[in-house]
Amino acid sequence: MQFYSRRKKLIGNAQTEQLYGHCLQFYGQPPIENISLSEFETFAVDRLKLLKTVENLGVSYVKTSEQYTKKLDAEFSNLNFPYKIEKRRKDHISHFILRLAYCQTEDLRRWFIQQEIDLFRYRFKDLGSKNIREFLQYNNLHYHTVSLFMLLLWREMQNIRMSKLYALDLVRTRKVYLKGGYVYIPHQDIVTIVLNDFRTRLSKALALTARSLPAVQSDERLQPLLNHLSHAYVGQDYSIQKSIGKISLEQIDPLSAKSYPLCMRQLHRGLRDSHHLRHGGRMQYGLFLKGIGLTLDQALQFWRSEFVKGKVDADKFDKAYAYSIRHMFGKEGKRTDYTPYSCMKVILSNPPSQGDQHGCPFRHSDPELLKQKLQSYKVSPSGISQILELVKGMHYQLACQKYFELMHSIEDSGFSLNHPNQYFMESQKLLGGPGAGVKVEVKREDNPATKPPNPSPHQTPGPGNRPQEVAAEITEDLDSFFQDA
Repeated sequence: MQFYSRRKKLIGNAQTEQLYGHCLQFYGQPPIENISLSEFETFAVDRLKLLKTVENLGVSYVKTSEQYTKKLDAEFSNLNFPYKIEKRRKDHISHFILRLAYCQTEDLRRWFIQQEIDLFRYRFKDLGSKNIREFLQYNNLHYHTVSLFMLLLWREMQNIRMSKLYALDLVRTRKVYLKGGYVYIPHQDIVTIVLNDFRTRLSKALALTARSLPAVQSDERLQPLLNHLSHAYVGQDYSIQKSIGKISLEQIDPLSAKSYPLCMRQLHRGLRDSHHLRHGGRMQYGLFLKGIGLTLDQALQFWRSEFVKGKVDADKFDKAYAYSIRHMFGKEGKRTDYTPYSCMKVILSNPPSQGDQHGCPFRHSDPELLKQKLQSYKVSPSGISQILELVKGMHYQLACQKYFELMHSIEDSGFSLNHPNQYFMESQKLLGGPGAGVKVEVKREDNPATKPPNPSPHQTPGPGNRPQEVAAEITEDLDSFFQDA
């Protein structure tokens, strides 16, 4: 795959037929066309959103259930990521882009394979019998249908005969008939065989991609994008409020009990108890407060009033702490308008040390301490068990989403939680509180971490631009584009 500042050519009809001959793919052949950098980043973000959705729904629902299928159908429509014939190109290219980003470590490879397997299963089950036969033929999967006589001996109307080495999962669960080193598989269970084949192919392909990655990373246009894709936040930007100032300082305490996610509730409680937070806690909580609508003057008043109750007098606060608060509002230093931290930012960066209050309680707290904290907040024993089970499986955002549902006494929150400020907004929508009318202006769905005060408009490079300048400009855009909030 080659990358240019603008698209040079389209692939021919014969090549299109070869690459996208079926609506479902094993992704055996990489893209062979030229693609623009803007299309590269758009495809990458859309694919990442899709796989994140597959992950969230896969933990919340049984993957083979009707409810899971309906939810995934709805999400496909919302994400505008169809895979019918006219959109196969996007599906194909975006898969290979994420291969580059997720081949770098064993954990990333494992995550990528699992989400692609779940996505493949959903798509395969959506195929009709004719399309399944075409898919098997297209990918040279030669499974033999048994004779009419054998069909009459079985309850199923169709069975497939193959070597038992390809069907060990079905043999283990005793879903097949064994005879002479072959297994006879009901037609509806062939998805298990195909998934095993896809998993093996994808695992080998990722290993090969990892070996070739240094050559790809030497391209300065792609390096920032690939480095940030594996933990990029692709949700809304909660930094710009249309109704800023709607939250008063007197409302913070009751709001912390009703509408704060556990991470922010922990920070607020720690601030009230010790009248101080370390830098990591001040940044995480301060930007959250900024995101829910506090003005700079309110923030200065809030932090000053709390710190002076401890060991910091007003003069020391103005000299040592006020600057950092003005800085996060973009009024000092580089005058960068910082955005509130996303869940991925809280989970993956700057883990708390002893004495710190910041971080994600579901990720960074000892399970027993987390259990005690949840008990103190009147979470039911069954709810605590569900949360701890999600934490054990390292599904920290889903654990927080379950906490949201338990605290608001609802069965299904109806959204995928990716941001502490999203938790607050959704809570206020349910409660109809002062934050319910606070709306978020979304400039880009991909949420750059910082925004320059006077960004220059992006211009398509003309014929007179030098390639080095164009590459530098695009690299800077990509780096900013995928910074975490």
